[in-house]
Amino acid sequence: MNKPQRTLNLFDTIMLVSGSMIGSGIFIVSADMSRSLGSPFWVLMCWVISGLITLFAALSYGELAGMMPEAGGQFVYLKRAFGKLTAFVYGWTVFLVIQTGVIAAVAVAFAKFTGVFIDFFDEKNVLIQAGGFKITSAQLLAIASIALLTWINTRGVKNGKAIQRIFTSAKLIALFGLIIVGIFFGLKYEIFSQNFSGSFSPFKTDVVNNVVSTTPLEGFTFYGVMCVAMIGALFSSDAWNNVTFIAGEVKEPQRNIPLGLFIGTSVVTIIYVLANLAYFMLLPIKGDPAAADVAGQGIMFAQNDRVGTAALFVVFGNVSKYLMAALIMVSTFGCNNGLILQGSRLFQSMAANDLFFKKAEKLNEHGVPSNALVYQGIWASILCLSGSYGDLLDYCTFASLLFYIVTIAGVFILRKKEPETPRPYKAFGYPIIPAIYILLAGFICVNLLILKPFNAGMGVLIIALGIPVFYLINKKQKV
Repeated sequence: MNKPQRTLNLFDTIMLVSGSMIGSGIFIVSADMSRSLGSPFWVLMCWVISGLITLFAALSYGELAGMMPEAGGQFVYLKRAFGKLTAFVYGWTVFLVIQTGVIAAVAVAFAKFTGVFIDFFDEKNVLIQAGGFKITSAQLLAIASIALLTWINTRGVKNGKAIQRIFTSAKLIALFGLIIVGIFFGLKYEIFSQNFSGSFSPFKTDVVNNVVSTTPLEGFTFYGVMCVAMIGALFSSDAWNNVTFIAGEVKEPQRNIPLGLFIGTSVVTIIYVLANLAYFMLLPIKGDPAAADVAGQGIMFAQNDRVGTAALFVVFGNVSKYLMAALIMVSTFGCNNGLILQGSRLFQSMAANDLFFKKAEKLNEHGVPSNALVYQGIWASILCLSGSYGDLLDYCTFASLLFYIVTIAGVFILRKKEPETPRPYKAFGYPIIPAIYILLAGFICVNLLILKPFNAGMGVLIIALGIPVFYLINKKQKV
């Protein structure tokens, strides 16, 4: 059995961080955020705050990555700080929903936008239907893309690295191009100044029976709605931590992982804020869902929430649909490559600790955990067919934040438990920056419990289900 080789350099870690973060969210979620907040200023603040929260977390994770530069990343950190139970419950949730659910969602997004070019893959093209269960051509293409990327990554980390470099570089260049074009043409219009007149007055927009109504947001209600609106930005910025899963294959991991986390999250945050600025320069935030053109619909009521496509339409007209579809296809394909490559290493680490299918620990002749890749791909494909990944991801947004909080609390725990352990990189701004993250993320979690109790409660339930599974596994091992 070959040992994993450290072949990923700093550039690769940056590509993995930024490539895994950027999927399709940046092109879509600003519509819902605009309906929730009504104010371009506060929508931008959502993206800025989400970026800062993500950056604070990345800076804190850097210390843990430097201490434990081995495969498994966050699973290993939680095991060292809190023990096997906490680590298993995290890994259970990641396999059941977080990693595989995101892979499924991103794969389906790739397939949907492929349908713009090839009618057969239209998401409404149902091939098999039995009662309420149906299989569409888009779902089959999503599964095929997962299978292809899984197979490529079983052939060695160099293949996954090459795809990540190509597709992430392409989408970063395309996104910067979108931003430059948007700002260049936006300067010719007065939309930006109109959007930002009275922009400090947030309001919620609802549509009932085709009638648009607005509700001013004040006091605690505003902060609660702001936290809920921020979920879209946080979800679009997620998966930055995945690079820690593959630490065992990174050159100089004590240096390259913390630096890759910092640079990758910073680049994506800047891109997201600038992309939204471009949107606000090209489209009015307010609109009418019944309007016939993109300007009349505005950002709030962009068709199918596709704000990026609507913004490009202002510049390129009808061809914008194809330009944006191509960009999202590149973005989602590269995103899923990173997720598939990195996630398998977490399950490999779990198997090495007797907390997952034992075969997942084994490396193939190319030095990669091919069995872990296959298990991950099979479950993600099942989620594609079930169509339940969207609901599951909503439930686990709360769970993801909770695990980030617990992991960063591990920085404090390990400073006390292991003061002599070498720390090539120490968390920037410790203890203030990690504490600020815990407080901000904790505030968002409390608001989600209050305002979205069902989704948050389901997230807690999925986590809790891992506890009896853990004791069942331990009991079988002792028999």
